[in-house]
Amino acid sequence: MPADRDYDIVLFGATGFTGELTAAYLAEHAPAGCRWALAGRNATKLEDVRARLAKVNPECADLPLLHADAGDPASLRSVAEATKVVITTVGPYLLYGEPLVAACAEAGTDYVDLTGEPEFVDRMYLEHHDRAVATGARIVHACGFDSIPHDLGAYFTVKQLPAGRPIRMRGVVRSNATFSGGTFHSAMTAFSRAKQMKDAMSARRGKEPRPEGRRSRAVAGKPGRDSVLGYWLLPLPTIDPFIVARSGAALPAYGPDFRYSHYAGLKTLRYTVGGAVGAVSMGLAAQVPPVRKALMNRIKPGDGPSEARRAKSHFSVDFVAESGGATVHTRVSGGDPGYTETAKMLAESALCLAFDDNPATAGQVTTAQAMGDSLLERLQKAGIKFSTVAA
Repeated sequence: MPADRDYDIVLFGATGFTGELTAAYLAEHAPAGCRWALAGRNATKLEDVRARLAKVNPECADLPLLHADAGDPASLRSVAEATKVVITTVGPYLLYGEPLVAACAEAGTDYVDLTGEPEFVDRMYLEHHDRAVATGARIVHACGFDSIPHDLGAYFTVKQLPAGRPIRMRGVVRSNATFSGGTFHSAMTAFSRAKQMKDAMSARRGKEPRPEGRRSRAVAGKPGRDSVLGYWLLPLPTIDPFIVARSGAALPAYGPDFRYSHYAGLKTLRYTVGGAVGAVSMGLAAQVPPVRKALMNRIKPGDGPSEARRAKSHFSVDFVAESGGATVHTRVSGGDPGYTETAKMLAESALCLAFDDNPATAGQVTTAQAMGDSLLERLQKAGIKFSTVAA
């Protein structure tokens, strides 16, 4: 990457709900001398965000504001060429994300987002991974609750296990949090495109090289009661197990045969059945355009839970790994997952890429692959707990 960039970090999407939380985190935690800026299409809204940030950190009164529009590729190229790292919170990414990925891949600029959209991630690999490898850009998707606690939690767990042996691991998520309008719109868009998502995954599988002499897989789990954790398990059809499996394929430390399954953990069978019915109902509603449109009109992008509600929210992800006859139980935990902690994870990912001594990688890479120990240390210092419960 050229050393003469104007900025270390540019945040695109700061006028949205999660974007402004990310901007506020940077205002409080960016190191002295960090050169960062806000980018967006509405100058007045950007100025309003900057004014609110200046109340948190007076130095933000002079924060640069850059013009960038997801529908204007030239503006995105200009932003990408001006900075070392771009953060974007502008979704649904399937609708608005590709031009910025393309600009960063071309400019050799590192990129982080908080997408949970598998089709988008697979299509970006197919279209832009090779160019990013050539320019040295690190394209790191899913740097929020999707999928850092799961990806780095699995990475942390692998470090507790003996080397060179097969690993079977499950991750079990629990949370009392609510979601924002942006998250709802991304989920409905993904549910409505099941065939396209399958096609993109198949095309990626045909192109992506596999590790020699090893294998790493996301394995669909079955509902049931967990004998170690005591929860009822409901398989989660999210992007997280695919991200974890890609880290397993990229990193030899995951052993010769790594298998990962992903679940929600619920206290009672009644809640488990109710959760399954709710997920199926949402998926079916997304298939009917008038119903999908009506639901998406009721919940607007940019809406999100109040500060008081976020303060009461929390999450945990328990990992149970079996390897060589031993069982290890670890846990990742923190506060409000979708917004407060996601903003923290996203900002720390960008700071990690901009300032830390990370492994030599390029192209579309996972958080564990691109940042590993550096990001793990950052998040622990920032208050997200990674702990070994039993070994």
